[in-house]
Amino acid sequence: MTQKRSDSSARWLAEHEADLYVQKARKLGYRSRAVFKLQEILEKDRLVRPGMIVVDLGAAPGGWSQITRPLLGSKGRLIALDILPIEPLKDVEIILGDFREESVLRELESRVGAASGGAAVDLVLSDMAPNMSGVDAADQASSLYLCELALEFCAGHLKKGGAYVVKVFQGEGFDAYLKTVRSQFGSVSIRKPKASRPRSREVYLVARNYLRV
Repeated sequence: MTQKRSDSSARWLAEHEADLYVQKARKLGYRSRAVFKLQEILEKDRLVRPGMIVVDLGAAPGGWSQITRPLLGSKGRLIALDILPIEPLKDVEIILGDFREESVLRELESRVGAASGGAAVDLVLSDMAPNMSGVDAADQASSLYLCELALEFCAGHLKKGGAYVVKVFQGEGFDAYLKTVRSQFGSVSIRKPKASRPRSREVYLVARNYLRV
């Protein structure tokens, strides 16, 4: 088992190093290849405007925040959260902690104005994913749980008319989650960015016009 895992890790590392998006990210000074996934979505769907308040869930190492924050201008805000450390980024408010823990969630809520009441967030980004165990059913359930938490956060803090971008893995429970998201937003598109590896089951839901009631 150890040898198989070692061989698999070596293959992944070799593939990673040869990846054109990895090389491009390094050349441009981006923190991860995932930048290009969000960049394609933002260019296609034009979700970001100056002055917006954006929450980036599962933000480490910070690539999504890195490309989003400059688009918000001096009056915008971006709050990035992850259980993993994030190196400081100019004008990005970083919270280190587990989104599933009540104290961390409360801190995030306080940053976006929960204490004063009302929904304040214009856009929620979620690239959250669990630590993969290799057991497909367990990994799928863990991933969907994080997606459900992100959607619950939208319910408490996303403005009416706001937008939501979330990574979801296709598999058990995907259709039900998609149906739920569609019931809460005016339009929902499924995106598979070019930088997303073809064999990956990940897709991104781009939900617009939050139907806050």
